[in-house]
Amino acid sequence: MEFRVDRRSGVATYLQLVTQVKQALRLGVLEPGDRLPTAREVVAATAINPNTVLKAYRELEREGLVEPRPGAGTFVRRSLSRPEAAADSPLRTALAAWMSRAREAGLDREDVTALIAAAVDESFSNSGPPPGPSREDTA
Repeated sequence: MEFRVDRRSGVATYLQLVTQVKQALRLGVLEPGDRLPTAREVVAATAINPNTVLKAYRELEREGLVEPRPGAGTFVRRSLSRPEAAADSPLRTALAAWMSRAREAGLDREDVTALIAAAVDESFSNSGPPPGPSREDTA
C-alpha cells in the first residue's frame, strides 16, 4: 500500500492515512493478515513525521482494524470490504461507466467530487433504512 498526502487539503495528515487504510480495507486491497508499511517506510515515501504515522496506526488499532505485533509490524485485523464494492461488481462497473461519461462531458475531478458528495448527502440525508426490498417483499 502506498500512502498519498495532500498537504493543501486542510485534513490532518494522520486522518488522511486513516482514511486511505479504511478505503483499502473497503475495496479489498488490504485483507486480514496483511502488514501495513512500517512507519519508517511511510516516512521515506511521504516525508511526514513518524509520530504522525504512529498516531494514524494507533487510531486504526483503537477502531479494531489493525493490531501491532512487536518486532513484526502492524497487521490488518479485520476487513471492511463488501462483495458489492469489489472490482468486478456490477455497481463498480456502472460507476466506472458513469465516470467515463462524466469525463467525456468535460467534468474535472473537483466537479465529479462535488456531484458525488451531493448525491451521497441526498441519499443518506434521511436517517431511515437504505433503499431496497422491505422485509415484506423478501418474506
